Amino acid sequence: MASDGKTGLQLRSLITKSGELEISLVEVPTPEPSPDEIVVRVEATPINPSDLGLLIGPADLSTVKASGSKESPVISAKVPQAALGGLVARLDQSMPVGNEGAGVVVRTGSSDAAKALLGKTVALLGGAMYAQYRVARARDVLVLPEGTTPAEGASCFVNPLTALGMTETMRREGHKALVHTAAASNLGQMLNKICLKDGIPLVNIVRSKAQADILHKIGAKHVVDSSAPTFVDDLTNALVETGATIAFDAIGGGKLAGQILNAMEVAINKTAKEYSRYGSAVHKQVYIYGSLDTGPVELPRGFGMAWGVGGWLLTYFLQKLPPADFARLRQRVVDELKTTFASHYTQVVSLPEALSLSNIAIYAKRATGEKFLINPNK
Repeated sequence: MASDGKTGLQLRSLITKSGELEISLVEVPTPEPSPDEIVVRVEATPINPSDLGLLIGPADLSTVKASGSKESPVISAKVPQAALGGLVARLDQSMPVGNEGAGVVVRTGSSDAAKALLGKTVALLGGAMYAQYRVARARDVLVLPEGTTPAEGASCFVNPLTALGMTETMRREGHKALVHTAAASNLGQMLNKICLKDGIPLVNIVRSKAQADILHKIGAKHVVDSSAPTFVDDLTNALVETGATIAFDAIGGGKLAGQILNAMEVAINKTAKEYSRYGSAVHKQVYIYGSLDTGPVELPRGFGMAWGVGGWLLTYFLQKLPPADFARLRQRVVDELKTTFASHYTQVVSLPEALSLSNIAIYAKRATGEKFLINPNK
């Protein structure tokens, strides 16, 4: 790699029309910054579940194999024919990956706003972050507080703004408490800290006692384990106590969304003053924002007529948010970067190490408590 930053490695993902995934590292020229742009030497970029959709897509990882060299590995796997129909817009295109990250500004354009950022540690959102260098508009980066490392600022967009977006959506839609699934994740821990700080009752759904312990340690009050035989009763009791009528579900497929809606209905009816043949008139909402289970969503109908199930995506939420509100949320992330919004990583890897089969096997599982950070300049 050229040390002057004129070129650098970039991770690319390609799916061919014949149904083959290919992930590789490519040496690319770093564009010369225009007057309002800067060049960031990327030193930390996380592997989020939202990155895996582009990185790996629907490839069958039981067919994965590695070729190339240790410094320049090439990963390939088969993509099922049935999945290709939904990928038409990306077929035969080599696509850069990585939603967010942080690094140091090493070159700038000629504008005062750009020049003022030289040498600063900044965070940015916007794709192509699994690369040694990234050109961005000066106004699009977040200058990290003095003494903040790129690793501390690498995850300051996707998870923090998703967690804040959930509480913001809850308030805007007239709910007073919420439910979150896969709740021991980095994101789930942030959401707990926000809710504790803001006095929002939160019901956490986890899949094991070990995950429940993680949340209890950070002060979570309502934690229910979906693997316990008493799960439905425990969930209903937590809903009676909190009055939660909105849920954000990271699982997606299977029975959980339906179980939550049914338990909300039972909880509401426990305090109802009169019977209605149509079910309670209180609106119950489940937003699916992840797809840890890609199977069908099962909704056994026991929750009346006032309900909704829909998708929720940070990008769409932010597009609808007034600029002043977005600025407020972003400022809160900066102010609480080392407390509420601190991320914890289990492994820091280089770009070639991110493409080792053993590491792919770990992060592709999207397991709670396993979070990878790439340092492209490691």
